[in-house]
Amino acid sequence: MRFIFSYLKKYIKVMTIGLGIKLLASIGELLIPYVLEHIIDEVVPTKMVWMSLLWGGVMIGLAILVRQFNIAANRRAVKVAAESSFEIRNDLFEKSLNLSGNQVDEIGLPSLTSRLTSDSYNIQNFIRAMQTMGVRAPMLLFGGIFVTLVMEWRLALILCILAPIMIAIMVCISLKGIPFYDMVQNSLDEIVRIMRENITGIRVVKALSKEDYERGRYGKANDDMEKKDAYAGTVMSLPVPLVTLLLNVGLTVVVVVGAYLVNSGVTKPGVILAFLTYFNMMLMGVMGLSRIFVMMSKANASAIRIEHVVKLQDELVPIPTYEESTDGDEAYIRFDHVTFKYGKDDPLAGHTRQNCLTDIDFQIPKGHSLGIIGATGAGKTTIINLLMRFYDTTEGEIYIAGKNVKSYEKKALHQMFGVVFQNDAIFADTLKENIAFGRDVEEEQILKAVEEARAKEFIENYDDGLMHEAVIHGANLSGGQKQRILIARALAANPDILILDDSSSALDYKTDSMLRKAIRKNHNTTTTIVVAQRISSIMTLDDILVLDDGVMIGHGTHEELMENCSVYQDIYKTQMGGA
Repeated sequence: MRFIFSYLKKYIKVMTIGLGIKLLASIGELLIPYVLEHIIDEVVPTKMVWMSLLWGGVMIGLAILVRQFNIAANRRAVKVAAESSFEIRNDLFEKSLNLSGNQVDEIGLPSLTSRLTSDSYNIQNFIRAMQTMGVRAPMLLFGGIFVTLVMEWRLALILCILAPIMIAIMVCISLKGIPFYDMVQNSLDEIVRIMRENITGIRVVKALSKEDYERGRYGKANDDMEKKDAYAGTVMSLPVPLVTLLLNVGLTVVVVVGAYLVNSGVTKPGVILAFLTYFNMMLMGVMGLSRIFVMMSKANASAIRIEHVVKLQDELVPIPTYEESTDGDEAYIRFDHVTFKYGKDDPLAGHTRQNCLTDIDFQIPKGHSLGIIGATGAGKTTIINLLMRFYDTTEGEIYIAGKNVKSYEKKALHQMFGVVFQNDAIFADTLKENIAFGRDVEEEQILKAVEEARAKEFIENYDDGLMHEAVIHGANLSGGQKQRILIARALAANPDILILDDSSSALDYKTDSMLRKAIRKNHNTTTTIVVAQRISSIMTLDDILVLDDGVMIGHGTHEELMENCSVYQDIYKTQMGGA
């Protein structure tokens, strides 16, 4: 809860005013049955009509004031809840953008999604309820007890005996419910993961007629969540019937004892009627407190999950004390005996990570090009992830322009790159914005990048054209069109380092060849790294790196590798049909 309250400090004044208004509304609500008792026992017996009308007007006035006070307080509560949850989501989103690759892998994208959505929503509901029911509910319960003590202390003693029992029931059950809601949110993570996989891969699911299989997989996860949610709901719903039973028993005792007192002339009928009203109010108060405890349990579980992410230490902060490379201009990019493992070792579980890359050692001069080829899972994309410092090396160091990548500010490092990743994203935005991507890129640069990426021919087919900012969606583009737009995005800012990670797999050979020629001609000072499955995409580059299971098994020009690397030779023969 401290995490939630830390976001509410700046709203103390607004909340204090709102809670004060809510307090006045609750007091007014408690006075209405008291006025009713006075009318029945004191005013009606006088048979003075004007007195009855006067006190009736007082009741109506109190009801109107209560309504207006509640509206004013609720508006403030909604405003505080919306703004504070906005800040929580914003901080969580900002933190998510700056997580290291290891941290994202550990938490999981589905879990990050559910924390940004359902978890933040649970907190918003609690903040709103805390300000609305958080005053009214206890005021109706304890205020009702206080007023009834003033009216008839003998009957009120029944409530005084029941109140501690009711509160103990709610607190004990609510504390037990918190872990259950944490399990529910973890189950929701699994559902989000399955939904995300199916939405992303819907075409594959349909093409392979796997709808029934995926429906079963989703149904199993959904059933698991339903059972946990139902169990948590069952546990958290216990206070209401138990407390209602206690109140009804107490109400029965009040009616019996009150009838005896009225017959004895000790008390008056209006008091009994007022007591019945106060019992209903206290029942509403108890139900309100129960709802608050349920929301608090959900919010507490959600706050723990969000706080875990927000409070994570930045793993990829700049470390300026790292030594610079002594290779100078001969090695604009240098991998110095780099070894890398994903994840973390777990000695207690007997789990030791396996190397994804082992002793990778190469350099690229400024303006030169490097191709990386190898089987799926050989570690090609991992080299890119390490170069851009999405992860830190397990052993060895990486240098760019003589500086260790760990010594760069994150923004300064990434601004050096133009990148096209595997399965990169096209956003539901204009062509222009998809290429500019929020960067300060001139229109002329965009048009030039579009032409270099061989995207001009299909962009001109759009009715509005690029200059008129036609809105596109990834779904209405072919694979080749997507890749050309993504390549244009990478080229638009004239990067120092251009990375194309399997970015031409959907291009025909002619377009791929023209693209490579345009890059060599117009970006000859750019250091280029091309990760590819097709040997034709890299065979003309200055150097080629061949990977096999995370190990360098070949490094050199196409001609050199054709002489001394059997794996490269096999790839060439398979793809090009050479002897």
